[in-house]
Amino acid sequence: MVYPAQSRRNNTQSCWNWFSRGDQRRDAGEPAILAGIARHVCAAYGIAPDRTFVAGLSAGAAMAVILGETYPDVFAAVGVHSGLAYGSAKDVASAFTAMAGPRAAPVQKTSHIPTIVFHGTSDATVHPSNGEAVVRQVQDIGPGQTLETVTQGTHGGRSCSILRAAAETGTSTVEYWTVTGLGHAWSGGQAEGSYTDPQGPDASAEMIRFFFQQPIKGA
Repeated sequence: MVYPAQSRRNNTQSCWNWFSRGDQRRDAGEPAILAGIARHVCAAYGIAPDRTFVAGLSAGAAMAVILGETYPDVFAAVGVHSGLAYGSAKDVASAFTAMAGPRAAPVQKTSHIPTIVFHGTSDATVHPSNGEAVVRQVQDIGPGQTLETVTQGTHGGRSCSILRAAAETGTSTVEYWTVTGLGHAWSGGQAEGSYTDPQGPDASAEMIRFFFQQPIKGA
């Protein structure tokens, strides 16, 4: 795994600049840098694009969405934890507005990429409706015919609702985990970490499962 980090020189909170127009395009800004890192690592270790994935939390999740949209040739699936839909903001002011709850539909995506989304119902930093917006974006551009199921369950002491959608071929297109009582933190994360909650479903394990369920090209 690769864990790139933002510098405080480029963002005072060390967050990715997902809200900047210049960092929402292919061959420009942070997406180009992050995709370049992924390409370099894949070339060095012989990793195929269909086994290359991107995931993040909060600003990292919003940037993961951007990378899935702008570099579908580099990443085969996206994991979004407490993040925002592509094109939700254009500057700092609109970023805070979007985080409080999207008031308008985000821009239309053009790249369909399988996506798994986690969001807590008690997230006071990025409103849970942003998770719904990510899912809608994926579904709007996804296969015309999908099979959807919604299940309820309890994982790690928290109840959750799981929406799963798959194409007619059986390939997973989207999963949406709504975790009751979870705040702005990684579900099932280690207690000593920052922005983690040891309760709830193990988001890391579920994302890895979802990623490796994606078909190998040519298989």
